[in-house]
Amino acid sequence: MNRSNRLFEIIQLLRATSRPVTARALSEQLEVSERTIYRDIAALQAMRTPIEGEAGIGYVMRRGYDLPPLNFDSEEIEALHVGLALLARTGDSALQAAASRICAKIDALHCAADWLQVAPWGAKKDDPLKGCVSIALMREAVRDERKLRITYRDADDRETERTVRPVGVVYHLDCAMLAGWCELRQSFRHFRVDRIWTCTALDSYFSGEGNALRRLWLENNRYATPAAS
Repeated sequence: MNRSNRLFEIIQLLRATSRPVTARALSEQLEVSERTIYRDIAALQAMRTPIEGEAGIGYVMRRGYDLPPLNFDSEEIEALHVGLALLARTGDSALQAAASRICAKIDALHCAADWLQVAPWGAKKDDPLKGCVSIALMREAVRDERKLRITYRDADDRETERTVRPVGVVYHLDCAMLAGWCELRQSFRHFRVDRIWTCTALDSYFSGEGNALRRLWLENNRYATPAAS
């Protein structure tokens, strides 16, 4: 049994009982040494799997834990690594950080696929220290159905203040775009993130309207172009 399957089996065995299970019992069921079980338990705990207990007493799984999909074949692992690496091109620093955490978890369960490399060139990173607005703030506003107040400069350097009901974020090769219902123009607009100079989440929500707005936007603007504004 390879390591990823063994970790999966340990989780399954612990989830199946409400009593502490000793490392010896686990080692006998999985036909490995107790030392191997201790290492596996430590690896699972490092990945924030809610396993409680200690050597000599036994281990239990905290209730309410939902098992993530840990079993991937080789092709799936490589697809995940490439897909996650491509997030470096979005300019979304929060998504990049999340991708790094996911890759670390995958590598802990499988052999690292560091031979798969993706060139990072793409949209500029949304670094607040360089005056860039946060794409994570925009994604959060989409989820919360919360209005945004933005200062936007178009391709001709004309500056406007907009109140936007955000419905999506579109990632292109060289830029990211915020899609939303613009209250100034009374229609859907697409704003290049690198032309948004300020972005503030307002204490005003459009709860209950987000899904309908998003469906309408998708029907009419599924592929927003980088030149749109």
